Amino acid sequence: MKNLTRLAVLGVVSALALTACGSDSDDASGGTTVVKLWLAGEKDTPEELTTWLEKEYEAQNEGTDLKIERIDWGELIPRLQTALSDAGQTPDVFEIGNTQSPTFTSVGAFTDLSDKLADLGDNVGPESFLEAGAYDDKQFAVPYYWGSRYVFYSKKAFADAGIQPPANLADFNKAAVTLKEKSDAKDFSGFWVPGQDWRNGISWIFAHGGDIAVQEGDAWVGKLASPESLKGLQEWKTLSDKASTAPKDGLDEESWVPFNNGEAAMFMAPGWARWSVEEDKAADLGGFALPGVGGGAAPVFAGGSNIGISAKSKKQEEAFALLQLIYSDEYQAKLAENGLGPANPDFTSKMGDDEFAQASIAAASGSKLTPASPHWTEVETTKVMEEFFGKVAGGADVAKTAAEYDAKLEAILNK
Repeated sequence: MKNLTRLAVLGVVSALALTACGSDSDDASGGTTVVKLWLAGEKDTPEELTTWLEKEYEAQNEGTDLKIERIDWGELIPRLQTALSDAGQTPDVFEIGNTQSPTFTSVGAFTDLSDKLADLGDNVGPESFLEAGAYDDKQFAVPYYWGSRYVFYSKKAFADAGIQPPANLADFNKAAVTLKEKSDAKDFSGFWVPGQDWRNGISWIFAHGGDIAVQEGDAWVGKLASPESLKGLQEWKTLSDKASTAPKDGLDEESWVPFNNGEAAMFMAPGWARWSVEEDKAADLGGFALPGVGGGAAPVFAGGSNIGISAKSKKQEEAFALLQLIYSDEYQAKLAENGLGPANPDFTSKMGDDEFAQASIAAASGSKLTPASPHWTEVETTKVMEEFFGKVAGGADVAKTAAEYDAKLEAILNK
C-alpha cells in the first residue's frame, strides 16, 4: 500500500476539530443527504460490490445517496491530506492501507469507534488489523479486507524439473535454485526476487523467529541484526544470488510480469495478483502458502486495508450505518466470494476451496504486519527498508548492514 509522512498528516489533521459533529444534510440535493465513501485503487473493490453497496444503502436509508469514489493509491494520500481538515471536502468513510493506519489513528483523523465495535459484530479480524487501527486503547479504524501473500508457480516448470510443491522453507529455497539451474534459458528465474522487495523478504525473517523492530517498554528496538533475522536475511540473499535474475534494485511491483513473459517459475504476491496472470497462462498457474521452517505456513506480511469514519464528517450516524452495511453478512460474503479476505472470519470459507483460496487462507493464519508505530509510514516514505534489502542483495555485509539499519529504524520509530 502507498504511504505518507507522518509530518504531512500532522500538518493537515492539526486543524481537525476532534469532537464529532452531529448529522447534517449540508450537501442535500432536493432534500437528499449525500454520504461519501472513498475506496482505494481502481479495481481493488470489484464493481459488483460497489453497485450492491449503493443500492442497499440507499434502500435501507431513505433520503440518502451513497457516492462512492475510487481513488488511485498514488493519489489517495494527497487527496486525504487536503480533504480531512475540511468538513465540506472530507469523505464520510474512507479506506486506508493497513500500514498507514497507525499514523492516521494517532493524529485524530478517524472517529473513535470503541463503543460501537459490538454493533459491527462479535467476530472482527484479523487481530493485527485491529491493532493497526487502534491508538491509546481506543479503536479508530477497523479491518476492511485482507490479502495474504503466497507463492504462485508454473506447474509445467515444476514438472519439467521433477519437483513437487515444497513442504518446508529449506525445500522451497532448494526448489527455487533447482528451477533456475534446470532451465535452458539464461535469464530465467526459479523465483523472482527483486533486490529491494522487502515486503516479501521479511517473510524469511519472520519464519526464523526474527522481526523488523519490537517495542520494549516505551521504546522501539530494531531487530534486523538479531541472530534469527540474520538467518532469514542470509537465505533471502542466497535466493537473490542463485535463484533469480531480477535486478538488485528492483521493487515488488507487478511481480507477475516475468511469469507472464515466461521468465520466472515462481513469484510471491498478495492473492489478488492471480487476476493479473494472463489468460493463456492460467492453466499452468498453481499456488501454495510459503512453507515455514518446520512445515505449515510461514508468517508472511499481510496486505489489505482498514476503514473508518472521518472525524470531520458531519454525517456521523449515516457514516456508521454504512460501516454496518459493510460488515453485514451479505457484504462480507461478497468480499470473500471475490477473493478478498473478509473482516468477519465466519465467511472465509466463501473464498472457495481451490488451491488459491486454500493458499490464501493458510498464509493468513500466521500473517504479520509492520511495527505498529505512528512513525512507521515515515520508514516507508523514506524507503529505509528498500535501501536495506537492496544493499543486502547488492553484496553488502549482512550483519553490519542490519545493525546500521536497526539504528536508522530506531531513530525514526522513537521520534
